[in-house]
Amino acid sequence: MDGADMSGDLLLVEDTSSLSLVYRGILTRAGHEVTCAYTLEEARGLCAGTRPKLVLLDLQLPDGDGLDLLRALQVDAADIPVIVITANGSINRAVEAMRAGATDFLVKPFDEGRLVNAVQNALADRPPAPVQPAPPETGAETGPFHGFIGRSGQMADIYRMIGSIGRSTATVFITGESGTGKEVCARAIHALSNRARKPFVPLNCAAIPRDLLESEVFGHLKGAFTGALSDKPGAAAVADGGTLFLDEICEMDLSLQTKLLRFLQTSMIQPVGAARPQAVDVRIVCATNRDPAEEVRAGRFREDLYYRLHVVPIKMPPLRERRDDIMPIAQDSLLRFAAEEGKAFFGFDEHVVTILLSRPWPGNVRQLLNVIRNIVVLHDGPLVTPGMLPTEITLGAVEAGSDAPMPVPDERQAVVAPVITGSMATLVGRPLSDVEREFIEATIEHCGGSVPRAARMLELSPSTIYRKLESWNAAERREDA
Repeated sequence: MDGADMSGDLLLVEDTSSLSLVYRGILTRAGHEVTCAYTLEEARGLCAGTRPKLVLLDLQLPDGDGLDLLRALQVDAADIPVIVITANGSINRAVEAMRAGATDFLVKPFDEGRLVNAVQNALADRPPAPVQPAPPETGAETGPFHGFIGRSGQMADIYRMIGSIGRSTATVFITGESGTGKEVCARAIHALSNRARKPFVPLNCAAIPRDLLESEVFGHLKGAFTGALSDKPGAAAVADGGTLFLDEICEMDLSLQTKLLRFLQTSMIQPVGAARPQAVDVRIVCATNRDPAEEVRAGRFREDLYYRLHVVPIKMPPLRERRDDIMPIAQDSLLRFAAEEGKAFFGFDEHVVTILLSRPWPGNVRQLLNVIRNIVVLHDGPLVTPGMLPTEITLGAVEAGSDAPMPVPDERQAVVAPVITGSMATLVGRPLSDVEREFIEATIEHCGGSVPRAARMLELSPSTIYRKLESWNAAERREDA
């Protein structure tokens, strides 16, 4: 370019001439001025003497690694967004580039719409850089991070990752046990993206009957099937321009997985009963409490869909692995629930702190929140005392062999006895599995036989209840045989 000012240009670094020509044509038609470089050395020279407003960077160059240029730009011109281009099968390289500071990535082959959208999104988000929360110092208080409460090192890593990938359009796959905050994570990713002003649409794949799931995702036209009394846009259309969160993705029927894969490849949806597909611009964030790789091995989840979705993985840590967060979460929720219920709570008795820190919390943050909500609803402050704790916590605090429980002060014993001689006394001594079944079945009956309603009340996945019901019925059939 002979040292010309290219401040209004995009710099395309692609060594394959035919592809460079195609990409340049697409971007020119979209209204962009494009300068092309074919080697790493040429790209370095252009970046050194000029200032593009965006760089499209192929990672595989004939004279070096595109990551070297990316890292140099992060030092010298961190406000210039970089979209990396990589070949199919090199997803790990793309993830490495994202961690090194890339704004987004494209996997060959990609269509015209995907290229234009990636460029427009990156330019719309310029110049602000993503939020990079610093790891909390030992003993320092850390405020809420987009719905999260926690100051542990594990959560600081999560915050950094969310900040890094927020601006990207890359698909995110969140895994973790139930109650660890997977949807909170998805909402934080959306809030930090340039799609934050567009809809965030959550869809629980386990809570929708299989025969209605396609309609819920892609929509339907009036008369497409019995009960389709009017046109209905699907979640993908509602989320156009924003984020579609597919929770419990491993519960999705295999036939719908095929259609979801096609949607991810083409960005086109076809409502049930529609003759023509329509284009939508949606970022996919999905989550599961299962091991997705194991689901693939078992044949319950398509391998090609897994690799298409599993681009940027985030694993949410269970609460037992970040015990430093237990009391900050408990304190925050205590004050919040007390304000909602008009109660006077402001803190915890020291013996309660000992008990809460000693529990394994198999239900994770959700279980802890439920315990605090139970205390606030049934009691009043100013302090939470041992006698206010639900029986499931007080019994667990003194049972042997439960994840090395910490010792409970002597005065606690005098408080436990009255609790277990009340309405819960009939449960003491019975196997937990029997109590669980009786409670779940009673809740379903209370909800008029509706498993989804019971699941919402119990804060469980409907699929979890269905599996439990099936296992109980199977056990009865074996006994009757």
